[in-house]
Amino acid sequence: MPKTQPDAIALLKADHRKVEDLFAKFDAAKGTDRKRQLAEQICMELTIHAMIEEEIFYPACKGQVEEDLLGESYVEHDGAKVLIAEIEAGNPDDDFYDAKVTVLSEMIKHHVKEEEKRSEGLFAQARDAGLDVDDLGARMQARKEELTSQFKASGLPSPETRSFTGHELKQGAPVSVAA
Repeated sequence: MPKTQPDAIALLKADHRKVEDLFAKFDAAKGTDRKRQLAEQICMELTIHAMIEEEIFYPACKGQVEEDLLGESYVEHDGAKVLIAEIEAGNPDDDFYDAKVTVLSEMIKHHVKEEEKRSEGLFAQARDAGLDVDDLGARMQARKEELTSQFKASGLPSPETRSFTGHELKQGAPVSVAA
């Protein structure tokens, strides 16, 4: 019987390629409506991707991969979540909107590189540890479908960070005033 679902690593890599394509489309986009549409799609894809990794894949990796690498993955996700929240709250006419999307893209490129490194990346370590990537893939695909349906109906939830401690931030003067 042919395999019908991607394993966990194939699913996550497909997500990476999809988001890379969306970032490229955003970079080439003209007009606020198109930019807003692409940014919303990027935020949706990244939010769901982070959730399935944090709920299913990363816990399966705990104790099986380098703990520092796993810890960095959570922190990278949390940094991305802050930018996603900023992008979701803004619009393409806002100061720094494009810059926030660009920085998010750069953060994600780094994160993807860390996960996909051939021999020492998170995915390689997970495979080498013998994780059941087929079972994880099925669980992640089901959760992804559930979250996609939920978020399309009700919008993205407020981000939940796992590594940030919730420091209160003070809003400074806008750059144009401060300079």
